[in-house]
Amino acid sequence: MISQIVGGLIGGHHDSKKVKGTVVMMKKNALDFTGLAGSLTDELFEFLGQKVSFQLISSVQGDPTNGLQGKHSNPAYLENSLFTLTPLTASETAFGVTFDWNEEFGVPGAFIIKNTHINEFFLKSLTLEDVPNHGKVHFVCNSWVYPSFRYKSDRIFFANQRRWNWKAWDRIYDYDIYNDLGNPDQGKENVRTTLGGSAEYPYPRRGRTGRPPTRTDPKSESRIPLILSLDIYVPRDERFGHLKMSDFLTYALKSIVQFILPELHALFDGTPNEFDSFEDVLKLYEGGIKLPQGPLFKALTAAIPLEMIRELLRTDGDGILRFPTPLVIKDSKTAWRTDEEFAREMLAGVNPIIISRLQEFPPKSKLDPEAYGNQNSTITAEHIEDKLDGLTVDEAMNNNKLFILNHHDALIPYLRRINTTITKAYASRTLLFLQDNGSLKPLAIELSLPHPDGDQFGVTSKVYTPSDQGVESSIWQLAKAYVAVNDSGVHQLISHWLNTHAVIEPFVIATNRQLSVLHPIHKLLYPHFRDTMNINASARQILINAGGVLESTVFQSKFAMEMSAVVYKDWVFPDQALPADLVKRGVAVEDSSSPHGVRLLIEDYPYAVDGLEIWSAIKSWVTDYCSFYYGSDEEILKDNELQAWWKELREVGHGDKKNEPWWPEMETPQELIDSCTTIIWIASALHAAVNFGQYPYAGYLPNRPTVSRRFMPEPGTPEYEELKKNPDKAFLKTITAQLQTLLGVSLVEILSRHTTDEIYLGQRESPEWTKDKEPLAAFDRFGKKLTDIEKQIIQRNGDNILTNRSGPVNAPYTLLFPTSEGGLTGKGIPNSVSI
Repeated sequence: MISQIVGGLIGGHHDSKKVKGTVVMMKKNALDFTGLAGSLTDELFEFLGQKVSFQLISSVQGDPTNGLQGKHSNPAYLENSLFTLTPLTASETAFGVTFDWNEEFGVPGAFIIKNTHINEFFLKSLTLEDVPNHGKVHFVCNSWVYPSFRYKSDRIFFANQRRWNWKAWDRIYDYDIYNDLGNPDQGKENVRTTLGGSAEYPYPRRGRTGRPPTRTDPKSESRIPLILSLDIYVPRDERFGHLKMSDFLTYALKSIVQFILPELHALFDGTPNEFDSFEDVLKLYEGGIKLPQGPLFKALTAAIPLEMIRELLRTDGDGILRFPTPLVIKDSKTAWRTDEEFAREMLAGVNPIIISRLQEFPPKSKLDPEAYGNQNSTITAEHIEDKLDGLTVDEAMNNNKLFILNHHDALIPYLRRINTTITKAYASRTLLFLQDNGSLKPLAIELSLPHPDGDQFGVTSKVYTPSDQGVESSIWQLAKAYVAVNDSGVHQLISHWLNTHAVIEPFVIATNRQLSVLHPIHKLLYPHFRDTMNINASARQILINAGGVLESTVFQSKFAMEMSAVVYKDWVFPDQALPADLVKRGVAVEDSSSPHGVRLLIEDYPYAVDGLEIWSAIKSWVTDYCSFYYGSDEEILKDNELQAWWKELREVGHGDKKNEPWWPEMETPQELIDSCTTIIWIASALHAAVNFGQYPYAGYLPNRPTVSRRFMPEPGTPEYEELKKNPDKAFLKTITAQLQTLLGVSLVEILSRHTTDEIYLGQRESPEWTKDKEPLAAFDRFGKKLTDIEKQIIQRNGDNILTNRSGPVNAPYTLLFPTSEGGLTGKGIPNSVSI
């Protein structure tokens, strides 16, 4: 195994041989222009002589004078006399290099490079042609090498052979596909589709962890034991700080305790694994559950550090355990069931980024009719026209009054397989009407199943309309629950995991690989990447893996992550900008006279109203910052690090989409400003909007059920009779079971908390993060603008005319309120995707 080294030379008393190598490099202007091969070759001759040195590092032989770290060869230099190769491309040139080698040294596993010239160059690769007893050794470098005085430690590159079991002190930023979600060594049921690297299942790249392949499938990466989950490799600079790790462990342990102990208590209940009534559910938050004072309880408390116990158990001294009361039931225990609240949460809940304007009626499917038959909606004008305040369907559409929550096309291809599990789900379309008071009114819900005779025959669908009387009222409540199940699954997998966590990780890796810490764009983006690789690695280990918490709590089950890869096919980077997203969904139109360049068609849309304020503040800050360093297109084009960064992002980090025409070319300051604004928006405000409302809205699972276990009861069945006699019990037996509820509530409580060392938008760890006065002044203006936005949010939440701000549950919208204290607050925009 190769160790990272700082010393030692090979002695001269062994028989020495020569090992020839080839170095491929580019001069610093090579990325700017093409057709300059001749001048590039001339300029690269500047590096000959002893301007650039290479020292091989042994992968097998330690140096006893330097802690048995790998031995170094004597320095070797670029050679003019061996320069017989012609340029490889218009921008690449190959040089020869010759190393001294002996038997004791063995196989080189890495090399140190030192550049004593005043200019940087781009090092493509080093290839050793014929190492004795081994053959060719190839080092893929693809990195800028600056003059050595700019580095505090040696630049080291490793051979292009994997070294397994990376350690905390290794600082390796590299890419990999998602081939680590399954565990084929534990049987077929634990095999999962590899995501990324294919047209069928494209995916953003993750950080490479250096683990060996599984025994049964060499293309799958092995997993570490669950007990070691916190030891999954990420570069040391990306690991949680001490406070963050302490908080994460505390809340994770507390939630596990809350989950395990009530589950044991349920063994003594009359109907294990079921809530018998809504009062039973409320006991989780109000009455609490008496903790058993037996050996298991003592064993659990003995395993938890004493200082954590008060926070972990949060009991009243008599051993009563309870979860915090979620915001959605704090003011009223029943308002969550109203149609108005059901619709309002599409604009101000935890997943406010799906609703779109209805632009054709009835809604049509985009699925291939040859594969899936007729998937168009069966909702008719007769279903909804009596609820349109006297308008026809066409008039309502033309007046921008009709909207849809569409969970049909994404689910249909998987629904038949999903329903072979314990899940019994439908694809859904929900139509809504924008009323004069600014609130939305549900009109109809269509629930669809794949045709029993095969996909090519389309679907069987049924349309449900609002009712508040008798069994029809109970059926309407169930229809809304099936929609909520779909929205919960799409939220967790797509809105949250894919669109923030997964898509931002390649930016973290590329920034660390291609931008020096002194580069202005590195300084701009660095705070927005804090803890992201660490939380994503933990998620792959315990949340999104085969049999993990997510598969155990969402309706998509083992198909969850594969479905997210199919959705990623439609991901478009420029559309992640908030104004572009709102226009694409039809909930806003471009309008140069409006403050943010777009005009909302739902004026009281809390996520969009607050979001546009935040977006504009970010964009103004990024504009001021980038304009200080880049005044022209030429300065963008000549910034080699910037160009290499963007090229790697497109071609490697999001490599499955490298040929998409929508990628910015990164040729102008405006493209840089737009791209950085979008990156910061995704990492900060977008993630905050879809993450920190999880416990406030989904901590009470009847409001946001994650699984449906029974189909809609049909007349004449025992389930239908039960629905008539005890609708609440029938409802609870349909949605998430007690076991999954406890696990799900525990999960969203962890995910919704701010740690005590959180750093929020407009804040920095150090006030002296740059010495440049103008960017510091611009950042100060940014912070003051965010403070003004906080005041505006408070003012809007106090405006009774804006009914969507708080709704029937009286839950003011604060998810885009920039700052917060630690804990479960339902507000605050951290700089980064950090939980």
